[in-house]
Amino acid sequence: MNKKKLFLWSLYDFANSIVFINFLLYFAQWIVVDGGLSDFWYNAIFAIATVLLFLSAPILAAFTDKHGGRKYFLNISTVGTFVSYGLAAFLAGFDNPNIFIIALLFLVGQYFYQLSFVFYNPMLEEIADTSHRARASGIGQFSNALGQVVGLLITLPLAGSRLAPLVPSVIIFFILALPMMIFFRESRQREKNVNFATIKNETIIFKKKFFTFFAFSLATPMLVAFFFFNDALITVSNNYSIYMERVFSTPDKTKSILLMAILVMSAIGGIIAGWLGDKIGTLKTLKIILFGWIVVLPAIALAPNFTIFVIFTVVSGLLIGSVWATTRAYMSTLLSSEEMGYGFSFYTIFERFATFFGPLAWGGIIWSLGIAPSSYKIAMATMSVFVIVGFIILSVWKRKSLMASSTNANI
Repeated sequence: MNKKKLFLWSLYDFANSIVFINFLLYFAQWIVVDGGLSDFWYNAIFAIATVLLFLSAPILAAFTDKHGGRKYFLNISTVGTFVSYGLAAFLAGFDNPNIFIIALLFLVGQYFYQLSFVFYNPMLEEIADTSHRARASGIGQFSNALGQVVGLLITLPLAGSRLAPLVPSVIIFFILALPMMIFFRESRQREKNVNFATIKNETIIFKKKFFTFFAFSLATPMLVAFFFFNDALITVSNNYSIYMERVFSTPDKTKSILLMAILVMSAIGGIIAGWLGDKIGTLKTLKIILFGWIVVLPAIALAPNFTIFVIFTVVSGLLIGSVWATTRAYMSTLLSSEEMGYGFSFYTIFERFATFFGPLAWGGIIWSLGIAPSSYKIAMATMSVFVIVGFIILSVWKRKSLMASSTNANI
């Protein structure tokens, strides 16, 4: 395991978590409640960003697999996130701000933020061999959760305003991302004789690769399973604060404290899962974690009072950190070096499509049953069905890839 690269890689995850959590908590409320953007158009921002990601990420990822330059595109994505989010936060502070320009900047920032993971996740192969990759991924997940906690604590004195925490979080994110951007040295450098014109010329080849990849890659069952269980987990996360409000009428301060407790447990879960994955295998570890979710989600829904609810949700924090640390490590063992970036582009896309379809399932239940606490409990318990589907796919769908270089999967 390359400790220097691991530190830089983890620090980057720590950095982007600070801007992520503050925009999730503060900017979302400002743009809808204070800025007047409708809920429909706010959610449309994520859907449009997902479509843009789907159209561009696989091509750029396949390009970097062939010609190198993951860090080059990571740097571009980081600068794009910094500039777009920074401008959105800055313009929002003006009198009578143009909400549509700010929304457009946020959309561009959201796109670059998600695009960065297309190049960031495959760098795991630069850091550790397959026998230590789960542990390295777990350390990265620990940094991610820790960054969210620190991000909340840093901006807590500014929480009286929904805009005040935004600009500082963007600046801190970029400063902490700089070491990765400057000092991380890839083993394979970007070829100098290729440019964006090359990407355009090779787009047809990359599109053909799409069908070949899903037809033969070892990662296909994992990606399909990931779509289902991640769909449930992202949906629960996005509706968590609303669930507490509707079911238990929880004060906002209590929500924030509980969220930080969950994030701390998530950080611990990432470390534990990484260690366990290296000991018993990432696939076996992932199945154990998914089984935990199958038990915990109905338990949360059936919690008779707030105290029991808190106990189950804090425990679920361990599962949150562990599931993403393990899936990332497992994916890296299923992909050959030649398809690492391309495969992880779909990992990122499938993760984002969970924010496209997942809310429809949850929202459909609330729409049909009403906003009574029992409706939210049913919606919460129903999410376990998605996890069960993912668990079954991982258990029964076995594939022997024709890509010989991928046969080293950690199964």
